[in-house]
Amino acid sequence: MSPVVGVMTPADFFSPAQLIEHVRRLESIGHRSVWLPDIFGREVYVSAGFILNHTSTLKVASGVAHMYGRDPIASAQAARSLADFSGGRFIHGLGVSHPPAAEMRGLPWQDPVELARTHINGIRNVSILHTPAVPPEIPIFLAAHGPKMVGVAREVADGITSYMQTPDHTAESRRILGPGKELYVVLPSCVSTDASAARAAGRMAISIYLPLPAYHRQWRKQGFDESDWSDGGSDRLVDTYTAWGTENQVRARMQEHLDAGATGVLLSALNPRPELGWPWDMLEAFAPGN
Repeated sequence: MSPVVGVMTPADFFSPAQLIEHVRRLESIGHRSVWLPDIFGREVYVSAGFILNHTSTLKVASGVAHMYGRDPIASAQAARSLADFSGGRFIHGLGVSHPPAAEMRGLPWQDPVELARTHINGIRNVSILHTPAVPPEIPIFLAAHGPKMVGVAREVADGITSYMQTPDHTAESRRILGPGKELYVVLPSCVSTDASAARAAGRMAISIYLPLPAYHRQWRKQGFDESDWSDGGSDRLVDTYTAWGTENQVRARMQEHLDAGATGVLLSALNPRPELGWPWDMLEAFAPGN
């Protein structure tokens, strides 16, 4: 059975009509949720509402909404409104993000661990006027890599999302998180035995993260150095943090994270021939139940 619990879906790169067609197709082949990155294009909560309005069973997550973009009250209002209007189909994914998210808004960079704790506690504790149909608890997932951030998730969130990490890191996150919390691993994946094409797709997928110091610190701890994230990323880096090969080989990479304590995989589906669009054969093969 597929370990995939959701599909990473950047809403920014579709026309409205294309986005409706895309998410309805994901819904029709059995996917349970889509996770929308907050990448300074379309507003992530508005995009979530648009998708929820055009689907009937699909859950939609902010994957993840940047805390510097909204205060806790605004975040809580958005999440509760979306949950209310959709009958509880919204998942609230949150993350501190990186210094550019603060700088572009003219805001000072804060201690990320304390910001995460304060922001989520604010969401949990705020009283919002007259929302009688809202489910009592909206799931909150925190993007967490470092042990202190995972510790915050253990205290105040329902689970974590983890990106570009190894199974050993997943095991350590599970140890800190403890039982009873969800641990979703985002895994860029490409079903292709063409090493050059698969690596090119993986390299493109991770390119936005290569300049970020927070990832450099994590990668150094995992045995990499500056040469691995320079010049577009080394093959070793790409092979470690993306999965490619036959369908069974990709499933085996996913299983490594499940064996290490993950409760599911958020699939970032890559096409070895990106000019052909989304890899629907792969998305069908990895739909829950397959």
